[in-house]
Amino acid sequence: MKCPRCESETVSLLKKAPLDHAWEIYICGTCTLSWRNTEPENITDPAKYDQRFKIDPANIEKLDQIPPIPELKK
Repeated sequence: MKCPRCESETVSLLKKAPLDHAWEIYICGTCTLSWRNTEPENITDPAKYDQRFKIDPANIEKLDQIPPIPELKK
């Protein structure tokens, strides 16, 4: 299985529906995208995933980091 966003093959099963196994959640070990197997193909299929949101795994190290949330002022 390939990640829809970065097309890496480091995808693993994160969780299955506990009672009826109606859905599964997968997570990419490269870009941390997660998705359910019940989502439409434009989310689950790398070929149909919106190109604007694709990530090149080689560029992940260069991406900006989210700044920490400052402490609440009282």
